[in-house]
Amino acid sequence: MNGERIKETSVYVFIVIVTFIVLQSTVVVMHEFTHSTVAWFFGDIMSPRNIIWGNFLTMTGWDEGVHYHSLFPSANNITEAIIGAGPLLVHSIIVAFGLWFLQTGWMKDKKMLFHVLYWFTVANFMELIAYITMRSFATGGDTGHLSRGLGLSPWMIFIVGNTIIIFGLYILFKNVLPLKYCLFAKENVLTKWAILLITSFCLFLWGSGLRVVLYIYPDPQWMFGLIGFAAFISVLFIFKPAR
Repeated sequence: MNGERIKETSVYVFIVIVTFIVLQSTVVVMHEFTHSTVAWFFGDIMSPRNIIWGNFLTMTGWDEGVHYHSLFPSANNITEAIIGAGPLLVHSIIVAFGLWFLQTGWMKDKKMLFHVLYWFTVANFMELIAYITMRSFATGGDTGHLSRGLGLSPWMIFIVGNTIIIFGLYILFKNVLPLKYCLFAKENVLTKWAILLITSFCLFLWGSGLRVVLYIYPDPQWMFGLIGFAAFISVLFIFKPAR
């Protein structure tokens, strides 16, 4: 019986890894094209296809191709804020829709759709945490252009944004995750742990904590990456699966 459960968990973990690689690539491309499409709409670039393509596996080297400093040399330009924050709005809408729709009765027997939508929601949520939790005080990037364009304090983005993020995380782990267990883990506690570990790792470490610590150091803002490690450990302790 234990051997069967280990095999079942291993197969599902493999499926999740393949699924998430595809969905994360989709989210990153969508993110950059949102920047470029909004910039094109405002007439600031020639084509929304002018993004800089990066690595599909590591998801590094990507850029929207919008030259903010030449387009908006001075602060307090709402267009800069809209272009910079456009993808964050898209991610927020997708996460809100995903968290709501995954809890509807219509989804209870749509196993494959639930699987894809769950991990697509996680991939989008990962981007929100990476930018709002980890990079609210960055001078560049999406949140940097948002605060600069609107003349907002980074503290406002950090506090308000993370309040909403914490609420969304509570819904995800408290309400949505048990539904996923029912569909994919049943009585297999090993699979439950695998789902929880992968979800937490993607949200707090893969998309943010590890990258911030490794890529930003020695900039003091690397310490924001430690929030990801703390969140990862806390979630595993608070929402650990019941036997």
